[in-house]
Amino acid sequence: MRKSALMLSVAAIAIAVPAFAQDVPAAQQAPAASPETAVDETGADIIVTATRRAERLSDVPIAVSAVSQQALQNSGATDIRALAQLAPSLLVSSTGSEANASARIRGIGTVGDNPGLESSVAVFIDGVYRSRTGSGLNDIGEVDRIEVLRGPQGTLFGRNASAGLINVITKAPAFDFGGYGEASYGNYNNIRIAGAVTGPITDTLAFRVDGVYGKRDGFYKDVVNDTDYNDRNRTFVRGQLLFQPSSDLSVRLIGDYTYRDEKCCGAVYVDLREKTDPTPGVPGDYAVSASNRIVDIMTSMGAVFPSANDPYNRRIANSPGRAYSNKTKDYGGSAQIDWNFGGASLTSITAYREYKAGGASDIDYGSLDIGYRPDDGNNYRQFHTFSQELRLQGSAFDDKLDWLIGGYYSREKLQVVDNLKFGTQYGMFAACRVVSNLSPLAALRNPAAPGCLSAAGIFTLTNALGAAAPLVIGNINRLSTLNDLGSTRDVYNQRSENFAAFTHNIFKVTDRLSITAGLRYTREKKDFNASFQNNNTICGALQAGTAQGGLGGLLANPALASTAAGIITLGCTGNSTAALSGKTINDSLKEGEFTGTGVVSYKATDALMVYASYSRGYKAGGYNLDRSDLGPAYLASTTANPNAALLRFDPETVNSYEVGFKYSSRRFTLNVAGFRQQFSNFQLNTFNGTNYIVQNIGSCKADLNGADGDNSDKTGACTGGVKYGVLSQGVEIEAGFYPARNFAVNLGYTLADTKYRNNLVGSESGEALDPFLALLPGQQMSNAPRNVVTMSTSWTPEIGTSGLTALFYVDGRLSSDYNTGSDLFVEKEQDGFFLMNARVGLRGPDQNWSLEVWAQNLLNTDYQQVAFNAPFQGAGSQSQVQKFGSPSYAVGNQIFSAFLAEPRTYGVTLRKRF
Repeated sequence: MRKSALMLSVAAIAIAVPAFAQDVPAAQQAPAASPETAVDETGADIIVTATRRAERLSDVPIAVSAVSQQALQNSGATDIRALAQLAPSLLVSSTGSEANASARIRGIGTVGDNPGLESSVAVFIDGVYRSRTGSGLNDIGEVDRIEVLRGPQGTLFGRNASAGLINVITKAPAFDFGGYGEASYGNYNNIRIAGAVTGPITDTLAFRVDGVYGKRDGFYKDVVNDTDYNDRNRTFVRGQLLFQPSSDLSVRLIGDYTYRDEKCCGAVYVDLREKTDPTPGVPGDYAVSASNRIVDIMTSMGAVFPSANDPYNRRIANSPGRAYSNKTKDYGGSAQIDWNFGGASLTSITAYREYKAGGASDIDYGSLDIGYRPDDGNNYRQFHTFSQELRLQGSAFDDKLDWLIGGYYSREKLQVVDNLKFGTQYGMFAACRVVSNLSPLAALRNPAAPGCLSAAGIFTLTNALGAAAPLVIGNINRLSTLNDLGSTRDVYNQRSENFAAFTHNIFKVTDRLSITAGLRYTREKKDFNASFQNNNTICGALQAGTAQGGLGGLLANPALASTAAGIITLGCTGNSTAALSGKTINDSLKEGEFTGTGVVSYKATDALMVYASYSRGYKAGGYNLDRSDLGPAYLASTTANPNAALLRFDPETVNSYEVGFKYSSRRFTLNVAGFRQQFSNFQLNTFNGTNYIVQNIGSCKADLNGADGDNSDKTGACTGGVKYGVLSQGVEIEAGFYPARNFAVNLGYTLADTKYRNNLVGSESGEALDPFLALLPGQQMSNAPRNVVTMSTSWTPEIGTSGLTALFYVDGRLSSDYNTGSDLFVEKEQDGFFLMNARVGLRGPDQNWSLEVWAQNLLNTDYQQVAFNAPFQGAGSQSQVQKFGSPSYAVGNQIFSAFLAEPRTYGVTLRKRF
């Protein structure tokens, strides 16, 4: 469904369906806001520190959205995921675990949940970099504001970010005693209790303690295990001390701890069809079979598909006895020192953080036990991160030059321990898949018999294969014993060090004309090693020579090669074999990169500023923390270690250009930015249902004549030089209307044409694009809606002279169609949709208490976060059948699943301030 017409209609009536004001004109200010104060309902102007200086949002010559605590509270946001409702250029989604999340700005973000890839959109909380987006999905307590910086960042913040940055500034301790407490109850037995207390300890020392407890039932119902999934069970506490011996010196100490124990994440089946090519040699068409042979096999083995006809009934069926509840711990501390010693000021931020997340799961997301990660104490990922940032800034030449220099150092230890196993029913499932590819299917398959072969099937194969029949039948039987085997402990260790020096300077040529110049040098070093333990000896035996009873000899026989290859390909997949067991691999990389920015801004009038900028961004290279990219070469050797460099991917860089203007008057504000971003070596991570594919996406300068979109990895290599492979360009509009006191309206619109270029290659050296990614050339990127409109309204009228006020609030986000899969398979497309939140309340004098009724996703809009290939459950998409047809993709029987977004939630909140 296309919603272009609807989007135009909504844009046209946006004044009638408005948004919470994020930038209120100075003419309506309350008493002057401090640098750490965000907009509130009195109409105070937003003060941001996006340039590491306290400035009015309307005076900052960069594309930045700022959201206040009041706006977050009204919208119901408790973590950064819900920011997308208020910031149209932002999209945050989570997949197989709440520990895994991806943030995208202007359609660009890190794809997938592989921890080896750093985030394209960096998250900072109180100046401290959170090493992966998932660690920012915690409850964050009360904040002053959250700033969303769009485009590459690097000359102002400690860590590089190639696509953008989310900067969270929490509430600091106050020297006046106060605090708040609130309690909420809603559907799905949602209970949330939050509060804070702050005040002085001495005249120079203040404290603040924030705490949040949240618990909620899940919105998926498991019909097999009679339980729910995607529940909430979270505890968060943050303690702070603020030492201010003088107006020139302050020390802020922060310690926080988050604990989560949740069953996440359930997934529903969204497409169970089998697609075929009805007219071989004619591209573009396809037909749907009466049944899907993969579904038939699974059903015959006892599988159920409770969401088959309606994914949004949110009914799932997971394998009995498989652990799904995972514990996540995220904690750390930081010390920020701000010292003004006259001609300059120094800021130091020292931090240490640890993050640990479990990963036990039923990886096939179905009732048939195909694959799982057990909860045996080995399965987790953890980060240990130390960082130090120093900034020195001041002014010179009669305040014409505002200068800043800084340095950054971080040291991170990342460990991933994996224990992925084939399930107790995998062997028979794999054997039945092989048998189903033989003919005639009905006479051959019997899941109750050894090797899934009926007596008639054995007779048929004996007649067809002659003397080779016992070998084929014996190996199919052997495949059926591939149960409860796989990785017992694969350990990936990565140590990284990051050194950076940067400067950011604003020179005022005149009172109205300013030039900004920033430069950064980054030095990145990563040391990687991995060791493997695996008890799957079945696949190694199947791949051995005929003398050992394996299939090696059959592969050389043209008449039997496809049968033999089918046993290996359909059964022994994902490189989960004992061939790696006991082996270790090591590698290291070093990178150095200059990045920077240049901005020219001109204050044409007191109300209007125009600017133009260029920025170069960078994201470090690294390692794919998954054995699948090692390739099959190591299987032929019993002694040699595989090449660790096969897991390496190159750094990602971007050249970004932006022009814009910001207008601010008493009743109206308007910010407009046009942008063009060229990404070289874009880091793409794709799951194909079996393996993870990590490639750096570039574009060949020479014409590949469509070889990047064919079904072969033997064609499409580039010999004529490689340039950028991803282009993001468009326009962003933020408009604010303030027609009356206590009434604020905002409209946001983002047009992001974020596409892969043509003539794609898979690395800077010009290697051919993986054939699984053949749909990418020239197409809009995944999770990158072309059009997004946000809007909301906030009205807080006084109720007579009682001192009471009412609250009427509504916000909405309208998104056009987009594909949720990085392979762009048509089964993963998400139609355009509209989300609405609403809140109505009554507040006491000076807002010292409030009672509010609220709803999120008020219209109960159904949509998916991410669709994916159900692991091991078939192969081939409708897109591949249509594009390639016979013989490569005569049949597409891949089953597709999806992680759904939350349904409508509603409740009531009572809040008291003191």
